[in-house]
Amino acid sequence: MSRFAHPAGDRHAEMLPQERPPLAPADLNRINPAIWPRTSTRTEGALTVGGVDVRDLARDHGTPLYVIDEDDVRSRMRDYATAFAGSEVHYAGKAFLCKEIVRWLQAEGLGLDVASAGELAVALSVGFPAERITMHGNNKSVAELTRALEAGVGHIVVDSYDEIARLGFLAEQHGKRPKVMIRVTTGVEAHTHEFIATAHDDQKFGLSLNTGAAAEAVRRILALPQLELVGLHSHIGSQIVDTAGFEVAARRLTALLVQIKDEHGVVLPELDLGGGYGIAYVEGDEAPDIKELADGLREIVSKVCVDAGLPVPRLTVEPGRTVVGPGGVTLYEVGTIKDVEGLRTYVSVNGGMSDNVRTALYGAEYTAVLASRASEAEPMLSRLVGKHCESGDIIVRDLHLPADLAPGDLIAVAATGAYCRSLASNYNYLPRPAVVAVSGGVSRVIVQGETEDDLLRGQL
Repeated sequence: MSRFAHPAGDRHAEMLPQERPPLAPADLNRINPAIWPRTSTRTEGALTVGGVDVRDLARDHGTPLYVIDEDDVRSRMRDYATAFAGSEVHYAGKAFLCKEIVRWLQAEGLGLDVASAGELAVALSVGFPAERITMHGNNKSVAELTRALEAGVGHIVVDSYDEIARLGFLAEQHGKRPKVMIRVTTGVEAHTHEFIATAHDDQKFGLSLNTGAAAEAVRRILALPQLELVGLHSHIGSQIVDTAGFEVAARRLTALLVQIKDEHGVVLPELDLGGGYGIAYVEGDEAPDIKELADGLREIVSKVCVDAGLPVPRLTVEPGRTVVGPGGVTLYEVGTIKDVEGLRTYVSVNGGMSDNVRTALYGAEYTAVLASRASEAEPMLSRLVGKHCESGDIIVRDLHLPADLAPGDLIAVAATGAYCRSLASNYNYLPRPAVVAVSGGVSRVIVQGETEDDLLRGQL
């Protein structure tokens, strides 16, 4: 294990909630600062975020509601900028992107990764500098590549031989010479869910280091004068808390830089190690220390390059979840409470898998609390579920909530800033909730909630 690794542990080997030591009523009111937004606290029993009482948020904006702590998110942007000073930090827009997030990125001096023409359009719509944007994607269309070329994005990360040829043709047509990087699958086994592990060979992303596909991609790009090869890119997965995999990937990519120099006499100036760093969702979760991560990655890359007689490339990282995830809270209203004797109590809220599909998609775990008041009632084993016509419509599989929970109470789910709104759907024709930013005791809508008119728009 790396000297800067943080062991993840195996949640599946842990005791089930009903087997764990009993909780005290006071435990249910606790707001763990490692899980909740940095400004979270309880005021007169109710949860407040950014100085705003959740009861006021529900009254003013309705529920379900995505709440983003602006001070939390922007402070994490600054944390990355400080830890990786001298390197490039590009926020992974797929985690959650809207115009206001782009404005915060610009103000804090970060770059941006986009994975579609739509994400690119969001960034360009508020004047984000195109040269600070990297275009990703495993199947970029002609239209997307054309948009990227016309906008003058800083980098395009190529993912296949087809894309190399396609981009070369388009670049020549448009009289452009874009900077490109090759996405390399390094064969690193990231200890995360199958659906979010992305560096093994048997999956759709990138060009394999092990089979020689990455080296062949280098040859093909260097043979096209209309493309400027500037570096290599790797992304090993998401929600990774054991950083040893990043160390292995860094070593393998740096070794490929040496191979490229030896074969082609070309020294590539950039190395992008991607993102995927994990956050705390439930008690006991650990997250990588950003400064330790930055220091460790720089040390590895520097040592391998110096030993090989290569100049140290400019390093880029792509955090997404760790920037916006912890600062997000989803607010729901309790609708029905159904006790299944001998098993658990089902607490149904007015949202569900349409606003947070991660639990259904890959068994994600969350922390949730009664947010509209404090309670001294005994804990009851609960399952927080949504209102969709689907047995898998589960938000939190196992948790304890106060036994005096009642319809109309507000429930808050922590760490929902990433991959909740961005993966939201209109399943069962539920409108997607609004997104509200809170700061200094003030709330403001940054993404409007949908209405029935929105759901019907476009239907003939």
